[in-house]
Amino acid sequence: MRFDVVTIFPGMFGPVFQQGVVGRAIERGLIQLAAHDLRQYTHDRHRQVDDMPFGGGPGMVMKPEPVIEAVETLRANNPGPVVLMEPWGERLNQELASELAGQPGLIVVCGRYEGIDDRVRTALQAREISIGDYVLSGGEIPAMVLVDAVARLVPGVVGDPESLAQDSFADEMTGWPQFTRPADYRGMTVPDVLLSGDHARIKQWRRQQAAQRRVSHPGVKKT
Repeated sequence: MRFDVVTIFPGMFGPVFQQGVVGRAIERGLIQLAAHDLRQYTHDRHRQVDDMPFGGGPGMVMKPEPVIEAVETLRANNPGPVVLMEPWGERLNQELASELAGQPGLIVVCGRYEGIDDRVRTALQAREISIGDYVLSGGEIPAMVLVDAVARLVPGVVGDPESLAQDSFADEMTGWPQFTRPADYRGMTVPDVLLSGDHARIKQWRRQQAAQRRVSHPGVKKT
């Protein structure tokens, strides 16, 4: 799967995806990731990507020309949908990540300032996606979250397919407390059921714990 990211800060992406699961997938050729400098698609000597909003108001708005021209260029090698990282977009969840993982690629545009000229969304038939109801400095960190969430669902990226099935949000009855050695650390012990070897009891305990977590933290219910 190919990810093309359009941003004014392309240098942010290399260090993040050089390591870990996605980094290994890139080395193995399962994932292609390229960050493109939006300023390369400007036509003025100042390489301006933003301007004042029509109708007045604070801040600046990202201009349509460089974004649209960047995406048109990238589409030659990436037939996937265009995503705009915007705080008012549809909420990223596991279901949406799974849907996007079925695409041949994604072209992700990182918004900045007060947003992107809405003609970009119209012209590119772009999908607006948000990672949550809070304000960040720009769309780069949300784009990284999107890439990581989608890339790990591409077949072969995660070594053990069963670990994907056990991921939180992959199933409504996952997300139980996890323990490893030592069994006793500073007087804090692992629940006896996990040491019993009784897989039926362990499965039942995990389901009960997962259900309790969802009652205590309703925000983590599967959506």
